[in-house]
Amino acid sequence: MSDIVADPVDAPDSAPATSILSATSRPIIEATLPVVGEHLGEISRIFYRHLFDNLPSLESDLFNRTNQANGEQQKALAGAVAAFATLLVTEEAPPVDEVMSRIAAKHASLGIVQVHYDLVHTALFTAIVDVLGDAVTPEVAGAWDEVYWLMANSLMAQEAALYEAAGVAAGHVWQPMTVLDKREVAPGAWTFVFGDENPDVMRNCVPGQYVSVSVLFPDETRQIRQYTVVWGERPDTWEITVEAVRGGMVSTKLIDDVGVGDPLVVSMPVGDPYPIREDSPVVLASSGIGSAVSVGLLQRLVADADIRPLRVVHVDRRPERFAHRDKIADLLSVYRGPSSLHTEYADDIEHAISRLRDGKWDGAADVYLCGSPLFMRKMRRVAVREGVSPVNIHYEVFAPDSWLGFD
Repeated sequence: MSDIVADPVDAPDSAPATSILSATSRPIIEATLPVVGEHLGEISRIFYRHLFDNLPSLESDLFNRTNQANGEQQKALAGAVAAFATLLVTEEAPPVDEVMSRIAAKHASLGIVQVHYDLVHTALFTAIVDVLGDAVTPEVAGAWDEVYWLMANSLMAQEAALYEAAGVAAGHVWQPMTVLDKREVAPGAWTFVFGDENPDVMRNCVPGQYVSVSVLFPDETRQIRQYTVVWGERPDTWEITVEAVRGGMVSTKLIDDVGVGDPLVVSMPVGDPYPIREDSPVVLASSGIGSAVSVGLLQRLVADADIRPLRVVHVDRRPERFAHRDKIADLLSVYRGPSSLHTEYADDIEHAISRLRDGKWDGAADVYLCGSPLFMRKMRRVAVREGVSPVNIHYEVFAPDSWLGFD
């Protein structure tokens, strides 16, 4: 097996992140994509077994155990590998770095460094050989090894840039802060206000970003989740909103056990700030606690004394579930340009979304979405049908199978 599983030390670390698949490897990947794709589910399952056997702390402290248990993490890896390999053999595909930027941001929020890629490489290629056996010739292994390191190099370069921009050493992303306030903003949804004694740390945050929150459990293991971060009403504070999730380890722990005065360990803010163009109308559309993104962008528009046309849309099951309605109303009241708030409520979210095909969309608008993956997919289609260009539709996703984006 050692002559098939390429050694990580041979990885093309110096290759630019925008490199394309070599002429030698491209036909091999095109020919083997169907069979690899057919077995990706099994490969992923065995991959994680090897990975966690080699370093058990990855399972206990880094990976989402809920998604491991329900299989969502395995599907996420399968989707990412297949999508990336397909991208490399697709004519006129978008740049590699652009496609991988969401994954790079999430990795940076977790403190991922090169050793993690070496571990994943070994476990992944061992799993490929376990599943496909003799079909993995040295030539096939070499081609897929090239795919892996093209993906890994793109991610590592972007993650290094994020660490440098934040002024931290690679992987040193965690900051202990103190909970200053905690309030229920909707049934089962709580906003946590927190800060640090160093104001410079707290000013390193741009609306549209998110932080990871690390929670320690009694058995000394930890779990990490991502939450949209916005500026707090008090100077030099941040806010996140946590919604209770059935069976959710972290949301339950935060809501039940973390109170005012308690420590909260969070990462540096990551995620590209939304590219608000200077001359475009703006639509902010959300569902559930995704309205936190609308709050953050409204804060930014108000702080910039913006005056362009602004439309805020929120879809939910019932009015009381609109977690940030009062804050959004307050921000709209001081917004200097023309603005409107449009809400739709229905137990069937798809039905509520269907009511938004009202002809009030400006085709030149930038649209910013945050909510469940279902909501964002449906809203994206509505916006496109209403004349908005797909390139002007922006969103952030935390679901494990969605880091490469939506069609």
